[in-house]
Amino acid sequence: MTSGSPAAPGSPDGPRELPRGRVSKVRRVRGSRRPPTVTTDTARPEGGGRAAGGDAPAPARQWPLLLVLGTAALGLLVVGTDPFWQSFRIGTMLVGAALLLGAVLRRLLPSVGMLAVRSRFTDMITYGVMGGLIVLLALMVQPKPWLRIPFLEDVLHLTVT
Repeated sequence: MTSGSPAAPGSPDGPRELPRGRVSKVRRVRGSRRPPTVTTDTARPEGGGRAAGGDAPAPARQWPLLLVLGTAALGLLVVGTDPFWQSFRIGTMLVGAALLLGAVLRRLLPSVGMLAVRSRFTDMITYGVMGGLIVLLALMVQPKPWLRIPFLEDVLHLTVT
């Protein structure tokens, strides 16, 4: 039998018969340690379980995600309403702090609900780097930056002129 030809149901190379006439899409040779060629589900990310018990209401089960989203929404509200001088800087720093908070929660809590997207290490690095860069850019934004890094100013002047 060639690899492109369909196999008969029940044979080691073909789909196997399931109860009620369904046919499995998994093609696996008996005794093989290879993973199936077709998967039907994806694995939950590490730490992706509920942050609270199953009997708690839905918002309580996802409190880490709601905390991060609430902090980011507060930052966007501050930027959007412009209630005080340099509120764009404070609001942007709140958005960056929300991502840093997500990285810290991902590190410290065993289960963070839907805040877990990838592996724990990848989530921590992604949230941490993006949050740190947003806070750094908010501190360096013109006019009157709160943080000056001289070599970055030199690089900017070399590229513009």
